[in-house]
Amino acid sequence: MGDRGTNGLKNGDLNANEQLTGEPQLDRSVQQWLTWDKNLLTRGQVEVLVEQGRWEELKKRLGSRLGFGTAGLRAAMGAGFSRINDLTIIQSTQGMYRYLSKYFPDLSSRGVVVGYDTRAQEQSGCTSLRLARLTAAVMLSKDIPVYLFSKYVPTPFVPYAVKKFGAAAGVMVTASHNRKEDNGYKVYWCNGAQISSPHDKEILRCIDESLEPWSDSCWTEELADTSSLSTDPLEEVTSSYMEDLKTLCFHSDLNSKSPLRFVHSSFHGVGHPYVQQAFRAFGFPPPIAVPEQRDPDPHFSSVSCPNPEEGESVLELSLRLAERENARIVLATDPDADRLAVAEQSNGCGWKVFTGNELAALLGWWMLLNWKERHPDPGDMQDVYMMATTVSSKILQAFARIEGFHFEETLPGFKWIGKRMHELAKAGKHTIFAFEESIGFLCGDIVPDKDGVSAAVVVAEMSAYLHKNNLSLSQQLHNIYQTYGYHISRTSYVVCHDPTKVEAIFSRIRNYNEQGSYPQSCGGYSISHVRDVTTGYDSSQPDQRSVLPVIKNSQMITFTLQNGIVATLRTSGTEPKIKFYTEHCAAPGQSDISSLQEELVRVMETLVEEFLEPDKNNLIRRAM
Repeated sequence: MGDRGTNGLKNGDLNANEQLTGEPQLDRSVQQWLTWDKNLLTRGQVEVLVEQGRWEELKKRLGSRLGFGTAGLRAAMGAGFSRINDLTIIQSTQGMYRYLSKYFPDLSSRGVVVGYDTRAQEQSGCTSLRLARLTAAVMLSKDIPVYLFSKYVPTPFVPYAVKKFGAAAGVMVTASHNRKEDNGYKVYWCNGAQISSPHDKEILRCIDESLEPWSDSCWTEELADTSSLSTDPLEEVTSSYMEDLKTLCFHSDLNSKSPLRFVHSSFHGVGHPYVQQAFRAFGFPPPIAVPEQRDPDPHFSSVSCPNPEEGESVLELSLRLAERENARIVLATDPDADRLAVAEQSNGCGWKVFTGNELAALLGWWMLLNWKERHPDPGDMQDVYMMATTVSSKILQAFARIEGFHFEETLPGFKWIGKRMHELAKAGKHTIFAFEESIGFLCGDIVPDKDGVSAAVVVAEMSAYLHKNNLSLSQQLHNIYQTYGYHISRTSYVVCHDPTKVEAIFSRIRNYNEQGSYPQSCGGYSISHVRDVTTGYDSSQPDQRSVLPVIKNSQMITFTLQNGIVATLRTSGTEPKIKFYTEHCAAPGQSDISSLQEELVRVMETLVEEFLEPDKNNLIRRAM
C-alpha cells in the first residue's frame, strides 16, 4: 500500500500493541481482521479505512458480528465482521461444523449439502459460487462429505437434497430478493426445514468459539474439485425433483392441449432453466422467457428492485411481452426461485397482479379440489393439514371450517411451517398446502420450504383447467370468496435503518397511554385483544400468555378489533422494514364489500399515522 501516514499501514502490518483509535476493542478487531483475512480485496478495504482514519466506518464493519436472522445470515457484502465475505463465511461454517459434529455422531457419513445463487460483488471478490466453495472447503478439511452443486440452483433444491441424501444440514448461499449489494448464508436442518431454535442459537455460539480460521485449507476452495469427499448432486437432484414434481400434476393430457400461453421472468436469477424443465414435466410447452431477465445478472440491471412482490412496477417487461405474445398469464420467480408472483390479463381491463393472500386462496382451493378427487372417503380428510403464517390471510381457516380438514397457524417465516410439517409427517398426517403472504407457497410435501418452481407450474395447470371451464383466475377467486367468505387484506411497510428507532416505536406502543398499556382503539374501532409474541403476552388467553412461541429477537404485535379486523405490526427478519398487515373477513355469500374495504383502509391509515408516524422523520413510507 506504500508508505504509511500517521495511522496508515505499510504492507498491511499492524503491531498488536499499536493504538489507532484509543478504543482497545476496535484496535483488537482491526488487528484480528488483518491477521485472519486472506482475501486481498477485503483486507485492502480495511487497510484503506485505517489509513484514512475512518474510525466510524470501521466500527460499523468490525464492531459487531453477524447474527442469525430468519434462517441464517444476511447482510451487505464487503469487508468486516458485520458483512458477508470470505472470512465471515469461513467462521460461520467452522461454527456449523463444531455444532453438527456434537449433534450428529454420524456426521462423517451424513455430510452436508451446499448450493448457491448467482450474486457477486467485484470490489470484494465475493460471489455466491466462491462463498459456497469456501463453505465446502471448511467441511472437507474436516473430512466431512459435501454435496456441492456444480451450477447455481433454486433455493428449494438444497432442502430437497438434504432430505434425499439424509444429510445433516444444508447451506444455500443467497440473499433471495434483497438488493444487489447483499448476500446470505441460509441454513437447513436434517429434516429439510430452515433452522429454528435452539439450533440457530447454538450454531451462533459455536461460531463465536471458532472465529480464527483453523488452517490455510479453509481458504482453499479448490478442495471442492480435488477432494474425494466432494460430490456434485446436480444431475441426480434435478432429475429426481422433476420426477417428484409430477405427483402435483393432475391433468397432464389437458396441459399438452391447452391454448393458454405463459410468460416467465426469472428476475435475473436462477429460475429460468428449472421452470422450463418443470413445464415440460407437466406436459406444457416451455413458457416464453423475458429475454432481458432470463439470464443471471448480479446487478439486476432491468429492475429497480429484484423483488416480484413489489407488483406491476417491477413486472413491466413481463407484462409488455405478454401483451405482444398474446399470453394471458405472467409468472415471475424471485432471484433464488423460492417465491412466485402471478399476473393475469383481463379482457379489456388491463392486468390483475395477485397478492400472496389471493394466490393462496386459489392454490389452497386447487390442492384441496384434487385431494378430494383422489380421496373420495370423507374420513381421509382427518389427516389433511394446511398451514399459514399468522400474518397471512385466514382464508385457509375458512376452508377448514367448511371442508373439515385441519388448519394451523405458525409464527412468520417458513422455518416454522417446515418444522411443523416434519412433525405432522411423522404422525402420518399430510400437509397439502402452506403459504406466507409474501408470495411464498408450498404445494404438496416435495420440499419442506417455499418453492417458486413448483408453484409456477401448479399455477399454470390450474389456469389451464379453469380456462377449459371458461373461467379465469380472477373469476375463480371471486367464486372462492362467495363460497368461503371474502377475505380482504392490505399489506405495506415502512423502512427504518435505525434499530434504536424501531425499538422506540414498539416500546411506545407497549406503553401507549401509560406504562404497560397498549392502544385501546384503532381507526375508531375498539381493540378487543392484543397479542405480543415478543413479550409473550396475549390478552385473549385466560393466563394472558401467548400460545405461539415467544420471539424476543424480533418485534411483532397483533391487534384484534371488535369489527373483526386483525392488524399486525412486525419487523422483517431480512430487511430494515416494519411491516403491517390488515385483514377483514366477510360471511360466505356476502358480495357487497365496499364498507369492509373502507373500514380496512381506515385501520391501515391509523396504524401508520398514530402508531408509527410520531417517528416519521426516521421512516421511509411505502405508498399503499
